[in-house]
Amino acid sequence: MAEAAVNGQREPTEKEIRMVIAASSAGTVFEWYDFFIYGTLAGLIGAAFFPSDNETLEILLVWAGFAVGFGFRPLGAILFGFLGDRLGRKYTFLVTVTLMGIATAGVGLIPSAASIGLAAPLIVICLRILQGLALGGEYGGAAIYVAEHAPPEKRGFYTSFIQASVAGGFVLSILVVISCRALIPADDFAAWGWRIPFLLSIVLLGISLWMRLKLSESPVFQAMKAAGETSANPFTESLTYPGNPKRIFVALFGITGVLTTIWYTAFFFGLSFLRGPMRVDESLVEWMVLIAGTIAMSFYIVVGKWSDKVGRKKPIIIGAIASLALLFPIFWGIGALANPGLEASSRAAPVTVNGEQCEYDPFAEVQASPCGRALQDLTALGVPYAIGEDSAPSLAIGTETYDYADLPDDTRRAIVQGWLETNGYDFTRQTPPVVSILGIIGLLLVLGVLSALTYGSVAALLSEMFPARIRYSSMSIPYHIGAGYLGGFLPLIAGYIVAMTGDAYSGLWYTMAVVGFGLIVAWWGLPDGPPRDFEDSERDPPVSPAMP
Repeated sequence: MAEAAVNGQREPTEKEIRMVIAASSAGTVFEWYDFFIYGTLAGLIGAAFFPSDNETLEILLVWAGFAVGFGFRPLGAILFGFLGDRLGRKYTFLVTVTLMGIATAGVGLIPSAASIGLAAPLIVICLRILQGLALGGEYGGAAIYVAEHAPPEKRGFYTSFIQASVAGGFVLSILVVISCRALIPADDFAAWGWRIPFLLSIVLLGISLWMRLKLSESPVFQAMKAAGETSANPFTESLTYPGNPKRIFVALFGITGVLTTIWYTAFFFGLSFLRGPMRVDESLVEWMVLIAGTIAMSFYIVVGKWSDKVGRKKPIIIGAIASLALLFPIFWGIGALANPGLEASSRAAPVTVNGEQCEYDPFAEVQASPCGRALQDLTALGVPYAIGEDSAPSLAIGTETYDYADLPDDTRRAIVQGWLETNGYDFTRQTPPVVSILGIIGLLLVLGVLSALTYGSVAALLSEMFPARIRYSSMSIPYHIGAGYLGGFLPLIAGYIVAMTGDAYSGLWYTMAVVGFGLIVAWWGLPDGPPRDFEDSERDPPVSPAMP
């Protein structure tokens, strides 16, 4: 490795590099599994810890808890970035994986809200905070550790295994849930079996620690420490190092903003879209996402290797442009294949709601008006609607009109559902034909390709953008601000937009906005041409030769 050789350090052997990649990737898979299992089991977590008569509020509270963990990732990036640049890469991500495993297992041990009341969701939020802190240190440590062992001409290829491991964590969470559902009766799984995937984290933690304890410190860090060149205050230096503010801005919006919103749209929005508005059988959804996600993991490696030849910028730009062009058509296609009857019913018998104060607040336990309650019911049922201008309370379904004003609260939704079924709507769980299932998997794979294009080369790119002495902090801070806030809040924001509009596809506009802005920043700020190391020596100016 170039940096190591300059400082007189022995270059790692191929066998050592394979062990580095395997241990770092396995730890990353396990840690992201711990984080994603919460989202994979969102419905059951909502029932256990955030129960509400408003089903939309219940799931939004789950996504709010999901977002809280992401919100603390930047703080974890600052804390563990400081430790990683001061004390070393290896021991820092040993701490992060331990913290993540303990926090995840803790979720599986919390009594439900029915048992301990408000304490249950508060404990969940606290554990999500710990998970967020841990994850804030994990990705940067694993990515840098591999990058600093890799020869420059293979850095994109070797670090792409870390990128694939993030998808691998999501795939593992789906696989574990499917296995538990197969072994545990449905009622028991809903009552207590959903806790097993969380408790499994203890086993995964043990495997990860065993593998990572076999590793030695990064050769680049060893050389810096031996030469006394480690940073005294990596956080401050990351913000003041010449050229770093621009690089951090580009890393935040032009790299992370793009990759993270596409990633969560492809996997989490796709998962909730099929389970929710499209009403596809949950087990079938999990199998389709599992198959697509498993195959998609290989795309990250292909893109990482490709970036070693064409540079890091080209795949990101292509992926961002393709995402802006294809996201809506892909989801329209998924919807048409998953539940064609819903689209046909909404065309044949469109729903219009009239009434005073016809506003819906997804975060309200009880809506302020009868019209708001009608909108709540339609949202929970996944039925698109329009709001009319008539002040008289009425629900128009095609050519039929119904008065919802005096419906009793305990049977209101069932009555509204009955009206809709009378006019051709079908609320049974859907099992599409095999051809349609294959088509959905194919479209999910296209989403996987878009994600790989914007994500596969990122670990190498971020490692090359920043000087070694502050690399852990400099790349972790923008990455986790972007992933934490732009990506982590995507399920909550997209869910809120869908609830407010009644349009199952409207949440995609959030992704479009973030990717659109990120594309402009990436085009302006990312280096063109073949990959190049960041040079930090007394002979050269302290700016990256790869930056314009």
